[in-house]
Amino acid sequence: MSYFALVDDGHILLVDHRNARLWLPSGGHVELGESPRRTVVRELQEELGLIIDEAQVGPPRFLTCTTTVGLTAGHQDVSLWYLLRGDRHAPLSRFDAGEFESVRWFAFDEVPLTRSDPHMGRFLGKLRASID
Repeated sequence: MSYFALVDDGHILLVDHRNARLWLPSGGHVELGESPRRTVVRELQEELGLIIDEAQVGPPRFLTCTTTVGLTAGHQDVSLWYLLRGDRHAPLSRFDAGEFESVRWFAFDEVPLTRSDPHMGRFLGKLRASID
């Protein structure tokens, strides 16, 4: 799994995922023969309508293993978390309404940790530490 966290000045873009019923960074499963960085590029376009070049995707910043919850609960996701710079003032042209209830920018301190990935608090702590 490749997550990509769009961040801008102490804010992170999260999606309200229909199946997981959690606020998560966008991302998706790595397809056979696809690199995790290529997954970021593909999913960014499919889920948020944003286009970037694979060269713009740096190394993963975080690695987690999580038991999934929600409608497709029970399997293990090993996730690489990538960091991308976003613009919270730019309108999103579209998002995958079949997969997400909504998409929203949150200040780091306002992320709903009780309804998010169980590793989100640690990830945000690492982001804060890297900004300071």
